[in-house]
Amino acid sequence: MSFSKLLSLLLLVNFIFIYQSHSSPDNNVTKAQSHIKPKKVHLSLYYESLCPYCRSFIVSQLVKVFNTDLLNIINLRLVPWGNAQYVKPNKTIICQHGEDECYLNTIHACAISIWPDPRKHFNFIYCIENQGLPIKDNQHSDGMEAVWKACSARSGMDQKLIKDCYDSGYGRKLLLQYATETDHLYPKHLYVPWVTVNNQPLYDKYEDFITYVCNAYKDKDLWRNIEATTCDTSHKSPNS
Repeated sequence: MSFSKLLSLLLLVNFIFIYQSHSSPDNNVTKAQSHIKPKKVHLSLYYESLCPYCRSFIVSQLVKVFNTDLLNIINLRLVPWGNAQYVKPNKTIICQHGEDECYLNTIHACAISIWPDPRKHFNFIYCIENQGLPIKDNQHSDGMEAVWKACSARSGMDQKLIKDCYDSGYGRKLLLQYATETDHLYPKHLYVPWVTVNNQPLYDKYEDFITYVCNAYKDKDLWRNIEATTCDTSHKSPNS
């Protein structure tokens, strides 16, 4: 065999070896799997402003999401409607704690829409709920406006955007969308706060939401990297 033919044969063998090593099905699957991000857990809070139980949960419990690494593994949604109702044909909104609740629910809805990042709108809502506002049934007090404006300034949020959202009626439209979502929950909500993890209600176990979130998360390797204060081995299955 001539030297040129031998060289060609060696090059062909080397090419086949390199091709197979890079196109191995197992190798491709491993690479593909390494680029698949685990799905986040959906955590939703159905609530209403001026509700003492909702306020307590937001200020004392839900805030833990932002004080730990838990936000890395969840999609958090706040739905400010709660036990409110609307009356046809004009869809007049009636809130459990009167006009102030309707007003603040709408302000919350505007903030969530304008700043969809939960890190942004939660700080604003937390600030409002942390005020311990008094409840005045069947009237809208000027004090509520002063509170949310102070909180927007503290959170670095443009007051004009929120006010325009409310004054234009767009906030009311958002609120009615939340009404539809809340009314179509299955199973239906029984009270507030109503907390769901991956659309499953926690009922009276809502304060233990971290345990449910951690057990719902699929990527256990990343789960172990979350701070010990959130998803550690002390969070046992709720059914255990």
